[in-house]
Amino acid sequence: MTGRRERLGELDLLRFVAALVVVAYHFTGFGGAGAWPEPSREVFPALGAITRYGYLGVDLFFLISGFVILKSLWGRGPGEFGVSRVVRLMPAYWASVLLGAAVFGLTGRGSGAPGLVVPNLTMLQGGLGVRNVDAVYWTLWIELHFYVLAAGLAAVGVTYRACLVFMAAWLLGGVFADEAGHKLLQVMLVPTWSPYFVAGMALYLIHRHGPTLLLWGYVGACWLLALHWAAYRAEHVFRGGGERVVAAAVTVIFAVMIGVATGRLRRLRSPGLATPLATLGALTYPLYLTHSQVALPLLDHAYPALNRWTALALATATALLVAYAVHRLVEKPAQRWLQARLRESLIPMRPPAPPVVPPPRPAESELLPR
Repeated sequence: MTGRRERLGELDLLRFVAALVVVAYHFTGFGGAGAWPEPSREVFPALGAITRYGYLGVDLFFLISGFVILKSLWGRGPGEFGVSRVVRLMPAYWASVLLGAAVFGLTGRGSGAPGLVVPNLTMLQGGLGVRNVDAVYWTLWIELHFYVLAAGLAAVGVTYRACLVFMAAWLLGGVFADEAGHKLLQVMLVPTWSPYFVAGMALYLIHRHGPTLLLWGYVGACWLLALHWAAYRAEHVFRGGGERVVAAAVTVIFAVMIGVATGRLRRLRSPGLATPLATLGALTYPLYLTHSQVALPLLDHAYPALNRWTALALATATALLVAYAVHRLVEKPAQRWLQARLRESLIPMRPPAPPVVPPPRPAESELLPR
């Protein structure tokens, strides 16, 4: 059995790689309108033939999320879990929304129109039918579904047995809801993405408690369902074909996370790598949230005045610098401020401490000398 709260450097690295893959997809492999005057896949046709599959970085994000959220959830109640999620997600997210509003106000580019900014600041715009200020926010709405379900698990109590029941109910409930066409359950259980979250949870149980045939069965079933839905998205959402490439990429994603769960990547936890990998992990979320907004005004001025490769390098470097600035100047101070005050807010929810009962006073006869 492994340590409960150790930091897994390999996950920091994988998160950063997933973010870079998404950045590469938007900057060089996207087939629609973006920051370049024409679709980025046409600006970089040779590279775009590979990075067109960069949207699968999101699949890796969701698999990591299932692992990390169960790790974070263990030993916490729903209140503490909720505080941890708000503190982790909201500061960089608010900065991203306001950045989108600034870009729109100054250049007219993007989707940061005034009427969209306020609902987007709630992170609930996905349920309100309001357009995202940045297209990447759709993944946060999917994550919120997972957090709500995970809070329910925390309310029951996070145990090995409870996790197994929860994972089976979520996975099978999603399949049943999809078969029945039950809209509410489909929205709640997100069956097209739940295999990644459930697989991540099963892999964390393998990491924490050791492998069993039952847990490998969960991982195998989730892998098969993930292959099905990834092929569906490749054909019907991204309309790029390449189902075999997508299936291979999803399989690699599962294999790498199996390596994390079974300790085959533990060399990345060495003390010498801890700080640089933790820095990369810290940059992941703000980089994911802000890279598209950064590229819009930058590439308008840099390209075609600069050649495409120089402009790409400039956009990527600037996105990394902005991500670092958001982390240092917004995330860290805001997280400290929020965490202290939100934890104070939980105090009235805690049961009162039992009254201190003084020990019984000895009888007078016991006090007399003998």
